Amino acid sequence: MKKIIISIVALFGFFNAKAQQNTNSEQPKKLTFDEANLVSSYYHQDGNNSAVTGGVGSEKLTDISNTIDVTMVKYDKKDRKNKFNFSVGIDHYTSASSDMIDLKANSSASHSDNRIYPALTWSRENESKGTTLMAGASFSTEFDYQSYGANIGFSQKTPNKMGEFTAKFQAYLDQVKLVTPIELRTGGNTGGEHDNYGTSGRNTFALSLSYSQIINHNFQIELLADGVQQTGFLSLPFHRVYFTDNSVHQEALPDKRFKLPLGIRANYFLGDKVILRAYYRYYTDDWGLKSNTFSLETPVKISPFVSVSPFYRYYTQTGTKYFAPYQEHTAFDDYYTSNYDLSKFDSHFYGAGIRFSPKNGLFGVERLTMLEIRYGHYTKSVGMKSDIISLNLRFK
Repeated sequence: MKKIIISIVALFGFFNAKAQQNTNSEQPKKLTFDEANLVSSYYHQDGNNSAVTGGVGSEKLTDISNTIDVTMVKYDKKDRKNKFNFSVGIDHYTSASSDMIDLKANSSASHSDNRIYPALTWSRENESKGTTLMAGASFSTEFDYQSYGANIGFSQKTPNKMGEFTAKFQAYLDQVKLVTPIELRTGGNTGGEHDNYGTSGRNTFALSLSYSQIINHNFQIELLADGVQQTGFLSLPFHRVYFTDNSVHQEALPDKRFKLPLGIRANYFLGDKVILRAYYRYYTDDWGLKSNTFSLETPVKISPFVSVSPFYRYYTQTGTKYFAPYQEHTAFDDYYTSNYDLSKFDSHFYGAGIRFSPKNGLFGVERLTMLEIRYGHYTKSVGMKSDIISLNLRFK
């Protein structure tokens, strides 16, 4: 941990020196530092509906996440603004439910894991024409899952610059390691880290459309629509399903799924000190799941350099047609799951954040322009609850 802190301080010092070299108002023709963000979070959850043990059993999980992203800017010969963003995240989690893949809960290979996920994005904005092109690539890896992602997109502002249309296409090509419950394994796999489990593919393709509009000085809205098509192995191989006869089976779900989320976002400025940020989303898919999400956040400026942001989100969904609790599926079911994420439930997520952004920087570092701490508490009507606290440092 000490080495990590020293590295972060050294990185901020490097960015500070680079930023001070470019304090004039000229548009940079060379690649120049714009900003960096460091986000760390701690997450803990508990519940009694683990899908690993058929919809019953502990859902205890902790996750420590650290991400850093760096944005660089360069104007080309045609005065188009090119932005390059590189981010990398590292998560470490421990999971009581995953440990029960082998029904021993004795710190097996599944008890904990690390996930690493770097990403690189580029955008080029033509400010005179109001157009932006964008592209990116990402990668994520952990013990039983690898994902390769790519995206392209463009946006176009209206002639008066009050509105903007954006279209983005994303593709994720994934490989799922087939780590099955120990009693269903063949081929001599015993749950060791180096066992040969085999893999199966999962592909996701998404088209995202949005239109944002400045209505007036105080009011802005954005309309959002996504079409998401998934194909391949869409179950999780280590999820158990118990039938009415007490026999145990591996979760089985269709190999295709189409999702359609539709949303609207609105921001209203109540003077100079209060902002109302509202969001609503309707979701439906061809597995029979439908949901509604409503959230409200109200940042309040309590001084020129300090603001607080209480927030609340309500979510409700119907269950998929393939879900049933422990020992309620039968041999007549073609598809089956006891994963309560696919059941009917309501949830509430609420908390607050506090942000410090002093004029002359933080902790004696002039370019360290923002520190934000956020806490949230989440509850599900099926008994799960969780807490998350995060820290965000911005260097500019």
